[in-house]
Amino acid sequence: QVQLVESGGGLVQAGGSLRLSCAASGSIFAINAMGWYRQAPGKQRELVATITSGRISTYADSVKGRFTISRDNANNTVYLQMSSLKPEDTAVYVCKARLVVLYGNTWSDYWGQGTQVTVSS
Repeated sequence: QVQLVESGGGLVQAGGSLRLSCAASGSIFAINAMGWYRQAPGKQRELVATITSGRISTYADSVKGRFTISRDNANNTVYLQMSSLKPEDTAVYVCKARLVVLYGNTWSDYWGQGTQVTVSS
């Protein structure tokens, strides 16, 4: 019943920018942290950025200074603003939310389907 839908992925040239969005919907009571992960072919999934409900953010060293995570709590949406993109940023970017469902009492992690980001040279 809970759904996380990402958007904003696509093809961009090196040095360009993209903004990813992830909207959580369904029977959600509250959302704690949200974050973005990415996985490139042949590589393991890595954490890109996270943001707490209080808007405290963390970043992977590889994206610090280039990516900015933000959220709109009213709309249960998390964003990832990506600038100065590099070919090595190419990956499937997946959204995650830690939330408790309506009438629930336990935090659980939910994942989106992923959106492809391709950065060309």
